[in-house]
Amino acid sequence: METITFDLDQHTLREVNQYLHSDAAELNGKTVTVANPNGSHNIAVGLKSDVNVTIQGHAGYYAAGMNQLANVVIEGSAGTGVAENMMSGRVHVKGFASNAAGATANGGLLVIDGDAGLRCGISMKGVNIVVGGSVGSFSAFMAQAGNLVILGDAGEALGDSLYEARIFVRGSIQSLGADCEEKPMDAESRQILVNLLAESGHQDADPDSFTLLGSARKLYNFHVDNAGDY
Repeated sequence: METITFDLDQHTLREVNQYLHSDAAELNGKTVTVANPNGSHNIAVGLKSDVNVTIQGHAGYYAAGMNQLANVVIEGSAGTGVAENMMSGRVHVKGFASNAAGATANGGLLVIDGDAGLRCGISMKGVNIVVGGSVGSFSAFMAQAGNLVILGDAGEALGDSLYEARIFVRGSIQSLGADCEEKPMDAESRQILVNLLAESGHQDADPDSFTLLGSARKLYNFHVDNAGDY
């Protein structure tokens, strides 16, 4: 497998991203390494090919945003909006992720080994997110579809205004948001959890130690008694 290295101490970020937007047939199956990222913003954004990208250090805002098909590994931590609006593929953050990780993402798998900040998975629309640590307040706010797995704790207002996404939490929950409630762990949900734990490298975690949360579906249609929750 061919490996190409860009060193951001010697190349510009524009050069890196222009190469990563080459014709998909030229990139499919290749491995691209980005050395000395130094927290640069917008690394590997909008990829549309089956390419493997390794960022050897910390990434800034919106790394791997709008990803399609690509496999992106960030060997450090990531700034705000990592994997925002991802459509498919896989993004793996080996450190921590700042606010709004996986925001509005439609598909694919986002794995965060450490903690994630506020609003992790906000308005997620089909993505699977696995967080090895804890998440901040208002995570999965208005989450519409997909699955958020949290192996640590969750902050305030988890799942506020939730639609049809599932949330699995192993640790403690500071508080639930409006219309989010605990659900019985049915066979389908348990299998989804088992599969995601395996895919993210947490296959040793006991699925029976997780709490399943979902929508109470009281906010789907306006009702004056619930006006304060809208």
